[in-house]
Amino acid sequence: MSMDFAKGITAFRWHGRGGQGVVTSNQMLGKAALAEGNYIQAFPEFGPERTGAPVRAFLRISKEPIQVYAQVYIPDVVVCIDPTLLEVLNPAEGLKAEGTLVLNTESDPKDIRDRFGFKGGKVVTVDASTIAMEVMGRPFYNMPTMAAAVKATGVVAVDTVIKEVLNRYPGKVGNLNKVAIERAVKEAQIGRVKNSMKSRWPVTSLNPVMQRSTRLVVGELKSLSITPKLVSG
Repeated sequence: MSMDFAKGITAFRWHGRGGQGVVTSNQMLGKAALAEGNYIQAFPEFGPERTGAPVRAFLRISKEPIQVYAQVYIPDVVVCIDPTLLEVLNPAEGLKAEGTLVLNTESDPKDIRDRFGFKGGKVVTVDASTIAMEVMGRPFYNMPTMAAAVKATGVVAVDTVIKEVLNRYPGKVGNLNKVAIERAVKEAQIGRVKNSMKSRWPVTSLNPVMQRSTRLVVGELKSLSITPKLVSG
């Protein structure tokens, strides 16, 4: 698994709208984690109970019993199923600096970073809307978006998720969801932050006085053609 369960709980926050399967995909991922021997908590938060209203759901996964009984305030992973919500909220709000942001969008990870100012962790984008319409003929974005989250985090195996989906939706519906999940895993784009550090102790990390002293010493050594050596004896 790519996320380190030894450090504790891996917490998810999901965003979507009523009727899009936010709660269902949250439960499916939770059941898959449970099937692999993890402890879980999965619960929704509803606003006005109507189709199209914003909905959030939360999931905790751990190798140890979970003794936290509250909403997820600082998630490790944020998943946004509905692309229109990106016009009214910042999905990276509250997300850990090293966290993972998973979005249903046509944009690439770099554009998302620039748009929402998320400089750390991973940004994962997948055009789940197009996948859903081309595979299922209906706007069921939840499963392909969840698949991108599974690919990016590795909290469970993709095959375990597919098994849970087929158990819940036997027959044609389950098979179409399987195709959508597999396609999303292939098409999801993962953008990671590159480590741009060029040296272990760069001069620019020193205060101005130390920077000047360091440059003077280096300059004197060069002018005297002295090469520092390690003397042993």
